Amino acid sequence: MDLEGGDGGIAFRGLPSRSGPKTKLRKRKSTLYASVPEKGARPAADLLGENIYLFLSIIALRILNCFLVQTSFVPDEYWQSLEVAHHMVFNYGYLTWEWTERLRGYTYPLIFASIYKILHLLGKDSVQLLIWIPRLAQALLSALADLRLYSLMRQLDSQEVARWVLFCQLCSWFTWYCCTRTLTNTMEAVLTVLALFYYPLEGSKPVNSAKYVSLVAFAFIIRPTAIIPWIPLLCTHFWQARRKLPLTLHHFLPVGFVAFSSSLIIDRIFFGQWTLVQFNFLKFNVLQNLGTFYGSHPWHWYFSQGFPAVLGTHLPFFIHGCFLAPKRYHILMVTVLWTLLVYSMLGHKEFRFIYSVLPFCMVFCGYSLAHLKSWKKAALSFLFLSNTLLAFYTGLVHQRGTLDVMSHIQKVCHRSPNKSSASILILMPCHSTPYYSHVHCPLPMRFLQCPPDLSGKSQYLDEADVFYQNPLKWLHKEFPENASLPTHMIIFSALEEEISVFLAARNYERTAIFFHTHLPEGRTGTHIYVYEQKANGKLKES
Repeated sequence: MDLEGGDGGIAFRGLPSRSGPKTKLRKRKSTLYASVPEKGARPAADLLGENIYLFLSIIALRILNCFLVQTSFVPDEYWQSLEVAHHMVFNYGYLTWEWTERLRGYTYPLIFASIYKILHLLGKDSVQLLIWIPRLAQALLSALADLRLYSLMRQLDSQEVARWVLFCQLCSWFTWYCCTRTLTNTMEAVLTVLALFYYPLEGSKPVNSAKYVSLVAFAFIIRPTAIIPWIPLLCTHFWQARRKLPLTLHHFLPVGFVAFSSSLIIDRIFFGQWTLVQFNFLKFNVLQNLGTFYGSHPWHWYFSQGFPAVLGTHLPFFIHGCFLAPKRYHILMVTVLWTLLVYSMLGHKEFRFIYSVLPFCMVFCGYSLAHLKSWKKAALSFLFLSNTLLAFYTGLVHQRGTLDVMSHIQKVCHRSPNKSSASILILMPCHSTPYYSHVHCPLPMRFLQCPPDLSGKSQYLDEADVFYQNPLKWLHKEFPENASLPTHMIIFSALEEEISVFLAARNYERTAIFFHTHLPEGRTGTHIYVYEQKANGKLKES
């Protein structure tokens, strides 16, 4: 195989036979030489031609995926995207401490703020549309990433391998669980796959450095840690490129400059001052490692728990595929290992942090399935059924109460004669529920806050920790006998026994129950209870 430079990059192409006819070069100077496709590969344009049904089927599946995920995962899904967008457009909402400390950028929330603004101008800004339209938009982007992954594999290998890779991608429980959520990690994974489509992997179509570098830069602006899996890929591209200086001067530097400039301008507009949020983010999470305030795990957690859980029943096929895959896929294997190692060095670890390399793993899983000689039907049935059951449980059952209770709060707002006649106190671990983005009503609400200690105080406790040390004491301190009480309190069932005396003395009565199932640290329970205060023996809102 030869390495041929194009637009400062590299592309791998097969050498023509010496006995064959001479190859004529194209006269258009701006067009790269077309690569000789691998066996079974077809032009990417076919995806919108004879494979239009596949294209529509993937979109339909991801839309169905969107509506079949009705559970909560992590607070960032709402508090770092939709809540910020709601505040940008409607001028009320809550900005967490990350925004006052300028650790987050407005580029990603601006996408949803644009959607909200269009809905507002059309007079269609109902709370249900504000909740579901952003998720549908994310679902369509994820469908595009699925399609690009399939198209890439058709160029790299046979169509059979491409089909099995797509099958593994579509039936992955964790992809199903995350790909329609408004998380920066979800957008990071989408942009990573789209960028990989234009990256100069051996056997792929001619490289387009400008496109893939632009997508990588956009991912970095949205979430700075998105650069981690791209470090080995970018270094490999630079090392193998024949024209390193043009690659750097014509692609890497201009794209980086435009991306940083755009990010700086956007954040300057909304913060009111020049801010480099990417540096602040990396400083807090990497250099200072202060993310451990929200939990820490041992160094081996990603290898012993995180990665196996995210891959699920795909794990044996991934391992099998790593041994079978040809050399040209080794860079993807190195990228996965590198990403796991880098994240392992950080104290704070979460499943979603390694979501961006999950599509890389599907390449090896698909290669494994394509080369199974026996037990193939059993393997497919095992993969499909195990992932389907897990996807449906996590999407429809696990941790759904914190979303269901928001529908009840919406009804409280609509029943109130004026928006200040009702008020909500959420006595849960901080950020357990969404906020105004899922109510879309200026109803007075309060929750237990938990900003980290940025001043270096010893024995620091946030409001949520103080509350859970002695819930009854905290309530009596915050709401003495003559204090104005919230009309509604929302708690996890595990808390009911500890504060039952206060609830009875203040004439609160349970009016709604929502199933939840999550049980971390003994602070929650299997249900969420809504208590409403009575006045003269009758419920105020009734």
